[in-house]
Amino acid sequence: MSDQHARWSLATVYPDMWADPDDDPRNNNDGPSPEGERATLQDCLRDYRLTLRMKCAGLDAEQLARRSVPPSTMSLLGLVRHLAEVERDWRNWITDGDPLPKLYGEKDADFHGAVAEQPVVDVAFSDLEREQAATDAALAEYPDLGERVGKDKIAVRELMVHRIDEYARHCGHADLLRECIDGRVGQ
Repeated sequence: MSDQHARWSLATVYPDMWADPDDDPRNNNDGPSPEGERATLQDCLRDYRLTLRMKCAGLDAEQLARRSVPPSTMSLLGLVRHLAEVERDWRNWITDGDPLPKLYGEKDADFHGAVAEQPVVDVAFSDLEREQAATDAALAEYPDLGERVGKDKIAVRELMVHRIDEYARHCGHADLLRECIDGRVGQ
């Protein structure tokens, strides 16, 4: 007997997919692709955000908080908390004022505090949604993607691309974490 789960997918049309095309919320665009740079960047970010949520869907608090391999503290719940923290920090890059306080405390508290308790899970997803909306709203105030903002004068475009990069990297982690939890695979 092996401790490893059998690999599986819910998809029936393309067995290497997470879900069938008609069931995949990332495919809800019935029209043409987005028009313009900002819309394209936002669409890509939306898809990665959905991917993270899809990788977490259907799991209980224990599964979401399950660590990958020692000594790593990485878990799906830790990733959700980390991305909420990072969304908040990106707003600090925009402002010239004092930085917003950390959501979860000291360095790596987002991962260390990802414990298998349903209230912690609920707060993490609520925090993520709130911080995403706040960062989206803050960036929407800058129609020119080339505008340089904040103390470091970062281009809005660079910040938007960096957000996509962050989510993409962590969705890759989420793929592996989910497969270790219950064997479910797919992009």
